[in-house]
Amino acid sequence: MTTSITRYGRVRPGFFRLSTLAAAVLCSTLAGPSMARETDEARVDALLKKMTLDDKFNLIRGMTEADATNQGQAGYLPGVPRLGVPALRMADGPPGILTRKASIIPTSTMGLAATFSKQDAFDNGTVIGEEAKRLGIDVALEPFINMFRDSGFRRGWNTYGEDPLLTGSMGAGLIKGIQGQGVMAQAKHLVGYDMTGFDVSIPEQALHEVYLAPFQDAVDAGVASIMCSYNKLNGEFACGNEQLLEQVLRKQMGFKGFVTSDWGGVHSAQYIKRGMDMEMPGRIDEQHPFWDIMRSYYDNTEQQQPALHTSMGSMKKVFARPMPEEWMVGQRPNVLLGQFPNDEKPSNLFEALRDKTVREQDIDKAARRVLGQMERFGLLDKGSHQPQSTPMVPGLSAIVRRTSEHSAVLLKNQDNVLPLSKDDLTGVAMIGPGAVQPVALGVSAEHAIGMPQLQVGPANALKAIEPNAAISVTVANDMTGVVIPADRVSFDGKPGWVRVEEGQNQRDNQLQFTGANALAANTLPSWKTHLTIDQEGDYNLNLHMLGAGAVLKVDGKIIGESSSLKNALHGDVVHPGQDALMPTTDGLNNVRRMAKLSRGEHLIEVSTYNDTSGAPVQVRLAWVTPAMREANRAQALAAARSAKKVVFFAWARTDPQFGLPGDQDKLIEEIAAINPNLVVVLNTSSPVALPWLDKVKGLVQMWWTGDEGGPATANILTGRSNPAGRLPFTWARSLQDYPATDPKYPERGQQLDGVVRYTEGVNIGYRWFESQHKAPLFPFGYGLSYSRFDYSALQTYRLGNGDLKVDFKLTNSGGVAGDEVPQLYLSAPQHKVEGAEFAPQTLVGFDRVSLKAGETREVSITVPLRKLQYWAVKTQSWELPRGKRTLKLASASDNVKASHAVSF
Repeated sequence: MTTSITRYGRVRPGFFRLSTLAAAVLCSTLAGPSMARETDEARVDALLKKMTLDDKFNLIRGMTEADATNQGQAGYLPGVPRLGVPALRMADGPPGILTRKASIIPTSTMGLAATFSKQDAFDNGTVIGEEAKRLGIDVALEPFINMFRDSGFRRGWNTYGEDPLLTGSMGAGLIKGIQGQGVMAQAKHLVGYDMTGFDVSIPEQALHEVYLAPFQDAVDAGVASIMCSYNKLNGEFACGNEQLLEQVLRKQMGFKGFVTSDWGGVHSAQYIKRGMDMEMPGRIDEQHPFWDIMRSYYDNTEQQQPALHTSMGSMKKVFARPMPEEWMVGQRPNVLLGQFPNDEKPSNLFEALRDKTVREQDIDKAARRVLGQMERFGLLDKGSHQPQSTPMVPGLSAIVRRTSEHSAVLLKNQDNVLPLSKDDLTGVAMIGPGAVQPVALGVSAEHAIGMPQLQVGPANALKAIEPNAAISVTVANDMTGVVIPADRVSFDGKPGWVRVEEGQNQRDNQLQFTGANALAANTLPSWKTHLTIDQEGDYNLNLHMLGAGAVLKVDGKIIGESSSLKNALHGDVVHPGQDALMPTTDGLNNVRRMAKLSRGEHLIEVSTYNDTSGAPVQVRLAWVTPAMREANRAQALAAARSAKKVVFFAWARTDPQFGLPGDQDKLIEEIAAINPNLVVVLNTSSPVALPWLDKVKGLVQMWWTGDEGGPATANILTGRSNPAGRLPFTWARSLQDYPATDPKYPERGQQLDGVVRYTEGVNIGYRWFESQHKAPLFPFGYGLSYSRFDYSALQTYRLGNGDLKVDFKLTNSGGVAGDEVPQLYLSAPQHKVEGAEFAPQTLVGFDRVSLKAGETREVSITVPLRKLQYWAVKTQSWELPRGKRTLKLASASDNVKASHAVSF
């Protein structure tokens, strides 16, 4: 029986491996039949007739839930309790479910896309649906099915990559998994929320074929709700764009559910006549962090919310959390201009009804759509759905671990440096913070916060499955640090810290109240001292806390504070991983800042504030001095010098764009010069520059791994799991190679005025590279294996409904079992079609196939008629171009295994 060692030293049996059959049975058991049903329209109409106008508003306009039951979720509708219509809670993702309570963090969305597995998408939806039920959440605000078009877009990591078919397939699978648990899914953001800006213009053909296509897949999957986006689309804000919401989404695409605004995406009460049903966050008060950037237009009170401020106020606390390594390289600009316009004379629905510019039947239509989905999902029969203190459903962590393994993309494997052999394990060095802890979260944002008690670092995971291995572990960059020594602090000529608590003063030698030394719950002291510095330089000051929020000041200036804030993201409860790449090594939240300190004394102040968790209060101030930083680096280089093989864990969040933060590139090159048998594991979720690629032998993309990333990484490195992930984006050689960041096309992205034009049309991602004859570093769909696969016997057939059936044989000709991801690409028509554009090739089908060593299987992929068609602007319809096209069977967008001419 295998075992694992958690961060806290506990051992869990049977942790690392789950057979494919057992996993399939588990997923099938969890998923069950779809929980949604056809809406009982008569029941909905009967209820609506009993409602007052205020009742109807409680279905279309959010408000803040009472503190007694508030989960810190994103949105809340009070419902109509007297008529049996329950409240409705909405929680952020992806991935996972974000509330003030801990919830499992799945593999990142980009990692899930890299599995190229619709089954994995469904299974992850099952995880999300189960966690939503456990926490009393009715609507999961996911999947995020915008396109990875602009790597400068700060939420690009949230997407499923650059291809609409892959994005739509993964999104549809996730929706079916979520809704199979009786939880509504809300696909977001409709549409054009793919860039750094707010005013976007998209050509009509590209809009339908690329950017709306994943939403069509979501509609076909029966998605309950769709979130409209912040941005303008072709001149109008998306949430008030009648052509988009009524003509395209409902009439052309057949959407039957309700449309919710993104939070603060409403700019007029008239939106209710243009197809937007529900406003979020709705009615809020001055204590809400959104108070100074959002107001409610779907409100029926005479008193208007004051004009908006311009500071974004307390929200700066939530979003401005760079770590020292990110400051070293600089940050990209944020373009928020125009997302929250400051209407000095807002007009809400109270005034619109009074002035008869909106009528009650307009409100009825929106309320009916919301009520219809509540009826469809059985919420009118459930009664109370307050969250209970129930344990996590068994088996969910196994799905997360398997997904993390399936997402691994082997990018380079020179001299078969991987998998690590028994001999390699007699002397392997694992270097980097990600060796000690899994990079589960990446950046703290609109996703589940994770469960640190589940998290085991790759080094400990490897030791657990290979107990006789000789593994040296060095972090190189100590992200936790050590508590500031007592002999470096004094106040008023006396050693230690002055603690102020309820007006009483006392002295503490060190600011270290953690573990058994934690303070009682709701204890909220402050401390101050003078820190003596002997050597001028850059010092990492790391403020650790749990059970309370905390603020750090240096010489009277706030340099760091926890981001916990009532009603923002995860609410006011401090979670271990919310303010840095990962928690401290003992599971505390970690606010990491760098301060340039001159020689002499510096005033250090730490204060705490209540987070309502009721947990013991833990507070610590740790540091990493310049001398300690150099010693940590030297230790890592020494470990690399004496090792047979080295595994270096590199990481990135969102800054810098297309690069690794800090001095990781330099350190990788130094290690490679010492020991050529170097494997780099990347914990990133978007492409980065790899200036050292030709100097390392192995490269594995592990994404942001989720709670189970440590064991998953260990299984990939040792060959217990054969990597078969594929890149969901094109990995360019330089940032300038991408269409949205090519300086020859400044209109396409990252404009400080927020105006963006998608002049590349349908040529997004790999299509652009091929159209421009640019060779990427790694192509879309690329990924290596520890085995080999052969393709043969390609045949194509047109079916009676117009679909294209593609059959071929796939053989695992290697020595180990593994998965292969066959991909189908369709070329542009042989002859130009007037008024239409075609990419050189387009992904039209894919599958993930598991094969034993030596096994051959007949594989069949059906390409739906729609994927063979183009959007004809002139006729406003989908049309099939006539003539010959080439169908390519490939293992990546540039690696064709076989091709076949098809005629239409």
